[in-house]
Amino acid sequence: MAQKSGRTPLVADKRYGKTAPKRKPARKPKAKKNGLLGLFAKSKTQKTRGKAAPRRAPARPAKRPARRGVLGMVLRLCSWVFALAWRISWRAGAIVAVVIAVAVANVYIGLPEARALVDGRARGSVTLLDHTGEVYAWRGDQFGGVVTTETVSPHLKNAFVATEDKRFYSHFGLSPRGVASAVRINLREGRGPLSGHGGSTLTQQTAKLICLGVEFDPTKWKNEAAYERDCRRGSLGRKIKEAIYALALEAKYTKDEILSIYMNRAYLGGGAYGVEAATQRYFGKSADQVNAAESAMLAGLLMAPSTLSPTNNLKRSQDRAATILRLMQEQGYLSVAEMRASQTNPATLSKAAQARAGGYFADWVMDTIPDFFGQDTTEDVVIKTTLDQRLQRATEEAMDHIFETKVRKGSKAQAAIVVMSADGAVRAMVGGRQTRVSGVFNRATQAKRQTGSSFKPFVYATALELGYSPFDLVRDAEYCLNIPGSGQWCPKNYTHKYYGDVTLTRSLRDSLNVPAVKLSEAVGRDLVRKVAGDFGIASDLADGPALALGASESSLLEMTGAYAGILNGGSSVAPYGLVELKLLEDREALIRNETGIGERVIQRNAAQQLTWMMEKVIAGGTGTRAQLPGRQAAGKSGTTQAARDAWFIGFTADYVAGVWMGYDDNTPLTGVTGGGLPAEIWRETMLRVHEGLPARPLPMAEPQPIAREIQPTTPQPAPQPTPQRERRRQNGQGLGGAIDNVLRGIFGG
Repeated sequence: MAQKSGRTPLVADKRYGKTAPKRKPARKPKAKKNGLLGLFAKSKTQKTRGKAAPRRAPARPAKRPARRGVLGMVLRLCSWVFALAWRISWRAGAIVAVVIAVAVANVYIGLPEARALVDGRARGSVTLLDHTGEVYAWRGDQFGGVVTTETVSPHLKNAFVATEDKRFYSHFGLSPRGVASAVRINLREGRGPLSGHGGSTLTQQTAKLICLGVEFDPTKWKNEAAYERDCRRGSLGRKIKEAIYALALEAKYTKDEILSIYMNRAYLGGGAYGVEAATQRYFGKSADQVNAAESAMLAGLLMAPSTLSPTNNLKRSQDRAATILRLMQEQGYLSVAEMRASQTNPATLSKAAQARAGGYFADWVMDTIPDFFGQDTTEDVVIKTTLDQRLQRATEEAMDHIFETKVRKGSKAQAAIVVMSADGAVRAMVGGRQTRVSGVFNRATQAKRQTGSSFKPFVYATALELGYSPFDLVRDAEYCLNIPGSGQWCPKNYTHKYYGDVTLTRSLRDSLNVPAVKLSEAVGRDLVRKVAGDFGIASDLADGPALALGASESSLLEMTGAYAGILNGGSSVAPYGLVELKLLEDREALIRNETGIGERVIQRNAAQQLTWMMEKVIAGGTGTRAQLPGRQAAGKSGTTQAARDAWFIGFTADYVAGVWMGYDDNTPLTGVTGGGLPAEIWRETMLRVHEGLPARPLPMAEPQPIAREIQPTTPQPAPQPTPQRERRRQNGQGLGGAIDNVLRGIFGG
């Protein structure tokens, strides 16, 4: 049966003796092979048939048949190349990783404590306070003090992260995704891959801010600006160093410490380094008090601090802040309602920031102090000044009012104003028709212009000191002098008329030129020069007879200070703006000024009589347009040859003010004299300055009406000195011993 079926009979294996060979598992029939391969397989089968099958090793996966021809050769070559590249790349990668680890470790070891990195300025700062102690200006690199992420407003911290690096708290210091995105944007915009957007993380920016640990060396860099430019280079080598430094920062410090360093060192425009300095400068508050809108404005400055500074363009800064607020909302730091509320009520500047950092006054004060306390200081300096911000605003408003209502549009005429107290303390200053600017030409202090008839009070001051009376007479008639080397010179009045015998009071009131020259020649030009110089006019004064008509040049500040000497009773005045200078951390002042009053120049009675004469100028003379309703005022106008300069300087019992008007290129003014627009500017200024102040009488004394005729020393001899003048000369009073010698030469004795 078994044989018929063709199956092998089932026989049990013998337990002992020769073991029967194991049967192979049945295999599926293979496809018939043709050709040489088929014959080879058949021959092999016949040879092994009837023999016991050898024990085989475990089966291996069948290899794919190798490709033949060119394609196979190419594939094998590529496979070999890829395998080689892999073997090289992972070994090279391991070497690079070791090198980077060593480099990071080397930087890590040299990193100081986080607090040591918060202030990297090479220069110090100057903070200026007004006379009440309120901050109104800053100069230099301002550093408001150390802040941390815990001490600033949460809005400020969130705004910085949302703007600069939204994945700051999740990455390890580098952001491959950010770099790839930046490269893609740069290429799309037609720039090089490393030009423009950098894709830097906030940690990398911090590394750049601390210049990769390299400190400023004046022997290596020309200045701090060159040092900063070098620190911010964007070369590939620099980027690699920056990345290594960023990894070291991440290993050394916590995320909040890195952000704190960044917030303390970031430049935020206007000379402010760090968020504390910026919040003080722009908003007048500390960094822990700013709201979301203010925080967004500060964060918006990081992209372009100078261009986006709110003191340069507030609207542009607010628009940028609106974008930052949107980013903060998208990243979950603000709700939609909070974002919209902040965008509707954007941040605005403090009063000090609106004043454009103190303008002309702050510039002038900085020029009066030593450079090592000013522009070159390496310390933080605090200066208390004489500035009265109410008076400063009044002065600016007066200037703006006149130029808006009285000066034709398109005119390039300029003007300057100085307001000071009788002791020389400058309370307000405007150095040009653009009132809220800084770092520009200051016409109040830097311009030297001919003074015209505004110089005449010093001719009359000299005469009164020598004993002349305001009622003394001078003949106003044609008068000529021979000037060596120049020929004959004949002064003329502005009206081209002569008025006969006139008193000194009328001569000053109507600004007559011929009597002023005759009086100057009578008392002596040298004495006039002496008196004017002692009153504070330090510029070189003319030697010729035109001295009396203001042919010399002076600054508005000098002239206003000289008039302050008349108001205070005849003592010299040195205009000053600095009250106290000290270092930020010190309690004792290094420099202190209490007054600008110096030595007496003329006697008090002479100064009071001169004030009486000058009051007539405003009451009924060339200065009537400067009258102040219900308040006494004294002053003098001045117009130079061809009306190139127009002046009006005067005072009340409370303040002295000086006004100059003209063109920077000396172009003659059209239809303007000192008693015109300058007098109106003076009036508008003083009206605003005296708001709320009770009217006080001028310190003046009306003289006894004793009239004598005055003759010049050239070509006629001078009058004999009165007993009063002789007594002053013998007692050494008045102008002192130096003047006594001159008087002896004039009057004998």
